[in-house]
Amino acid sequence: MIEVKASPLSDGEFNRGVFATRDIKKGELLHEAPVISYPNEQHQYIEQTILGDYAFEYGINHSAILLGYGMLFNHSYEPNANYEINFKNHTFDFYAYKDIKAGEEILINYNGDVDNDDPLWFNQN
Repeated sequence: MIEVKASPLSDGEFNRGVFATRDIKKGELLHEAPVISYPNEQHQYIEQTILGDYAFEYGINHSAILLGYGMLFNHSYEPNANYEINFKNHTFDFYAYKDIKAGEEILINYNGDVDNDDPLWFNQN
């Protein structure tokens, strides 16, 4: 259903993204990314690595590194996918927000909500 390959939206050494290998219907579960969570007070150490740009908020007191393809979805302010945190299963569950065609890149809004157009943290000075 999904695969990782080179993305025209990314640059640098690792220009990857997640793409649909078949048509995907709105609301369909795309991926369940397992979570490695850690207390927020440890995030200062993660920020000293490249992983700092990939960490997700995980509840009030924790952050998380996502396994699987979870950290490889690229950003768009007009995403075709979204995610829900599944605390019971310790996963981030990615869903099609709209119909996605085979070959199309699957994009999420890094701000968490599909309609949140706040500037991204890594673009702020």
